[in-house]
Amino acid sequence: MKRLFITLLVYLLINGYNLNSQNIYSVDKWMEYIEELATETEDEERIESLYADLSYLTEHPFDLNSVTETELKRLPFLSDRQISSLLAYRVKYGKLVSLYELKNVEEMDFQTISLLLPFVYIGDISVDKRPFTVKNLLKYGSNELQIRYDQCFQQKKGYCSYPDSILQQYPNRKYWGEPFYHSLRYSHTFDDRLQFGIVTEKDAGEPFWNRYHKGYDYYSAHIFLKDINKWLKTLAIGDYKMSFGQGLVVSNEFSPGRSSMVVQAERRTSGFRRHFSTNEHDFFRGIASTLSFKMLDISLFYSYRKLDGGVNNYEVSSFKTDGLHRLERDWEKRHTVPMQTYGGNIRYATPNLSFGITALSYSFGKFRIEPDPKPYNFFYFRGSNNVNMSIDYMLKTNKIKFYGETAVSSNKAVATLNAVQLTPVSYLSLLFLHRYYDRCYQAFFGNAFGQNSTVQNERGVYTGMQWTPIAHFKLSLYADLFRFPWLKYGVDSPSSGQEYMIQLDYNSGKKFSTYLRYKYREKVKNRTLEDKSAMHILPYSGHRFRLQFLYGMQPAWVFKTSADGVYYDEQKGKQSLGWMISQSAGWKPSTLPFQSDLYVAYFHTDDYYSRISSYEKNILYAFNMPSFYGKGIRVSFSFRWDIVKKLSVSAKLAHTYYADRDVIGTDQEEIEGHNKTDIYLLLRWKF
Repeated sequence: MKRLFITLLVYLLINGYNLNSQNIYSVDKWMEYIEELATETEDEERIESLYADLSYLTEHPFDLNSVTETELKRLPFLSDRQISSLLAYRVKYGKLVSLYELKNVEEMDFQTISLLLPFVYIGDISVDKRPFTVKNLLKYGSNELQIRYDQCFQQKKGYCSYPDSILQQYPNRKYWGEPFYHSLRYSHTFDDRLQFGIVTEKDAGEPFWNRYHKGYDYYSAHIFLKDINKWLKTLAIGDYKMSFGQGLVVSNEFSPGRSSMVVQAERRTSGFRRHFSTNEHDFFRGIASTLSFKMLDISLFYSYRKLDGGVNNYEVSSFKTDGLHRLERDWEKRHTVPMQTYGGNIRYATPNLSFGITALSYSFGKFRIEPDPKPYNFFYFRGSNNVNMSIDYMLKTNKIKFYGETAVSSNKAVATLNAVQLTPVSYLSLLFLHRYYDRCYQAFFGNAFGQNSTVQNERGVYTGMQWTPIAHFKLSLYADLFRFPWLKYGVDSPSSGQEYMIQLDYNSGKKFSTYLRYKYREKVKNRTLEDKSAMHILPYSGHRFRLQFLYGMQPAWVFKTSADGVYYDEQKGKQSLGWMISQSAGWKPSTLPFQSDLYVAYFHTDDYYSRISSYEKNILYAFNMPSFYGKGIRVSFSFRWDIVKKLSVSAKLAHTYYADRDVIGTDQEEIEGHNKTDIYLLLRWKF
């Protein structure tokens, strides 16, 4: 293994010399943006969904000469000022003739242009929309089929053979299904006005075709219509997502916030969108529609679906949200809790002013939510139904923008988020955001800016600044001060914390870019000191450093070198240190229908507390950011080959070698040995 690592390292170093002045391919920039978001959240499902959405848009980019404000707002890294400036440039100077014109748009900097390029193109011919007829749907509609297969080469403990006598006594010792992951996705689209899709999935360990179950574990389907006529803005039938206001009542989107895009904390109202991912929890199932009357939109929806949960005599103690059904106890919780949801939104919107009212009601029929009573969950929702209502607003001028939302639940508890964004000059942006989420506020679908995973029991002030002092340089920093007025899981008293970040970026605009980032976070947790039986609430802190270089060689090569460091410190307790050095190389020749990526990393951490996450390329539409602790080497190789014009295959082989252990993983995921190898395959056919 050491010989392989040395060979790969020498290969990358040799190929890293003789750089010329060719531009760096920007295709990786938006992936780095997702990587940074992923390091600051445990919301893996929404991160993967956001990654899949943006991956789809890179495969179906917007024509810069016809793209609308609504479409550009689907790109979370674009600010309102940048969108307005781009559209104003098009009105003033006419159609763009080259992507190089983006550098002439007043609000566009090098970093934003690099993020934007994979999502846009310049169309040669302006084509009017074809009539929405069955004949045109069949003739001009596009179809896409994706078949994915993943598997780990090493046998995990959950797939071992056990005598029937053991399984009768310990039925949750063995997985019910096969050791591979498999999904199938089919979509039909007609110039973005019609989207029809079917998704099926089986996770590794779930039964696919045996005595326990036949078929996929998860099925999803949708029909989504948009802009069919002047008043029908959207119509969704089947599975869909929605987002209104700042997420205090409902949002299926990933919550932006604490990243280097420090002033992009606003949640954009996207209304209804299709659900076309393998996320088995975060969606609605039913019908939804938005009617548009000039500047007034009226949205209504209804949903009914069954959730996974632990049930005893119609009392639900907890919900299961990971979508995994591999063990007997998983199947006992599968689709046990019916949930009916309905509501709507009324929104008045102009370019500089918007005002919306959202109302949502959900109920569980004869079932009642009753979490196991603990001091920290004293204010959690209990009952069979709840109602949330909110008012959201946005008011902006050329240099200042106010936005926010205030919501109330059935128990009359309040949550509110309000922010002001200042842009006194084009190279300086400031943000001040205040949030107050009452400990009694209850919103099942709430997903807003904050440190908690729920919109409850939190107060905080966030400030951010983004400054471009001179060309090619950008300074970003933020401070987040927060308090939890009631107990939290693992913290048996009211508590507070703080978080800071500073990042300096340099982008030459050609062959080289780099950034240096430092983050600090301080919170508290329960801990019993040595030789003492009493529980103490003690602070702990985390320091994270990252230095990254991105450089190009000729038109086809892109190299990325990263150095990460983590220092974890508990008061009167342990200290933990971790670091990782990684190198990736991407090859994308313009003359071949082939591209590949190689990734090599060495990690060395004291324990789990100083673990480090690192993004690496995966197959199309799949996000991969594994976390490592201990000592070892990570190597992965991925490629995409367009076999013919409309048929392509993507594959990845990844291997991790651990030098400090003979067992990897825990429980049913345990692997004997110090090696773990995975393969990922995706076949895509367009027709």
